[in-house]
Amino acid sequence: MDLLTPHIDPFGNEGTGMSNAQTVDKTAIRDAATVIVLRDRRTRPRVLMGQRGANAAFMPNKFVFPGGAVDPEDERVPFANALSSLCASRLRDDAPTDRGNALAAAAIRELWEETGQILGTSGTWPSTPPTDWSAFADRGLLPNATPLQFVFRAITPPGRPRRFDARFFLLDADALHTDIDDFSAASDELAHLQWIALDEVRTFDLPFITEVVLAEIAARATDPHPPASVPFFRNDDEESLFLRLYGKALRD
Repeated sequence: MDLLTPHIDPFGNEGTGMSNAQTVDKTAIRDAATVIVLRDRRTRPRVLMGQRGANAAFMPNKFVFPGGAVDPEDERVPFANALSSLCASRLRDDAPTDRGNALAAAAIRELWEETGQILGTSGTWPSTPPTDWSAFADRGLLPNATPLQFVFRAITPPGRPRRFDARFFLLDADALHTDIDDFSAASDELAHLQWIALDEVRTFDLPFITEVVLAEIAARATDPHPPASVPFFRNDDEESLFLRLYGKALRD
């Protein structure tokens, strides 16, 4: 995904997950989530990515991580296991409202929709699941947010036709409920889904912000612990800053 150029959503997906009857203020900053799934951490680390279509209106042929904007229904999704307290706390830092659960739900939903991979645990939904979650729930699973690590945040700069406040989550492939090499349940939003080795990923056609995030991931690929701080590429109406949550500017 490239948060620095105009496009439909920050992850290169044209769908918004909202019905035609709903109106979205496209000039407002929308919350979004993406998932960086990492496997073979101690041998040759690889990340899960897919390619945008050649005829896509925005970012044609770019390789991106699965992800997309938060849907209103994500607010009411129950979890088998909640976000860790550290992850939840960091998501609240420098945020106007607590959107941690909705962001985690969006990350898990987009991963399922775009790759067919499930981050979930056996369980019964307490009520009828939202429409976008029905296929997930039909498998007898509840989303499992605990394995998600919040590792990066970026806001689209002013002046773009659409803007997003995107949170990036790192996920170890061992936490997935599904066969990590089976993409048969994936939608057609991303083509050529594959595991790409970190030492060769930059030979692919990547958006700028994806390259920045990959540098962070490569630096900690063998470390299973959450990062000591979270990089925040903040672009607001006053200035652009590259920060570390909690709030300290990075030195040049």
